[in-house]
Amino acid sequence: MAKKKGSALLMVFVDIDPEHNADFNAWYNEEHIPDLLKLPGFLNAARYEASLGGPRYLACYELESADAVQSEAYQKYRSNPSEWTQRISLSTKGRNFARIVGTQIYPAENDPHVLGRGMAPALQVGRMQVPAEIEAKYNEYYDTVRTPANLEVPGCIAVRRYHAVEGEPKYMTVYEFEHEKVPETQAWYERRAQDRMHEYIGGTYGHAPGSPGVYRRILPPRAF
Repeated sequence: MAKKKGSALLMVFVDIDPEHNADFNAWYNEEHIPDLLKLPGFLNAARYEASLGGPRYLACYELESADAVQSEAYQKYRSNPSEWTQRISLSTKGRNFARIVGTQIYPAENDPHVLGRGMAPALQVGRMQVPAEIEAKYNEYYDTVRTPANLEVPGCIAVRRYHAVEGEPKYMTVYEFEHEKVPETQAWYERRAQDRMHEYIGGTYGHAPGSPGVYRRILPPRAF
């Protein structure tokens, strides 16, 4: 069984103006993702489009570890962009561009039986900046109360949390869903109504613009 999940993610968020949309999608699907999946430490990848929140497009790469983006092969690839990559130029032509390399903090280790799991049909991604004085309680509550409760909601496949080693904000939570309507279900609303995180941590944290975003997978394409 090929390993498809590691201990880190590379997440790239961006909005694209309509006149660049077709070229952008073709570049991602036909060149960029195939090229990255040839590099050491890149285990799997998928592209998503927001159904709620934003930015509109998300590319998610499963990494063996955060070291994958420090490899000589990856640095050489970034330093020698193709003509098509230069034309797309996400960091200059894209709007609301965000690139985050996150190392996994929950669960501490992936269970062996999930390592072969493919890219989820849908994701919910929360990108949070947490004040230092409430970080300890925030992490404790998320790992011991909020995440176990969320995993009981039908359609929630998995929850993983990350600490950014490149990019910001510092914390990122990635929910894997069977479909993008899971956060609209009665079960999800009921669970949210029972959540007491802010009371427990004694403060509030901030979300990045567009967070939490709900994303539907567009590559590999879905049948539903």
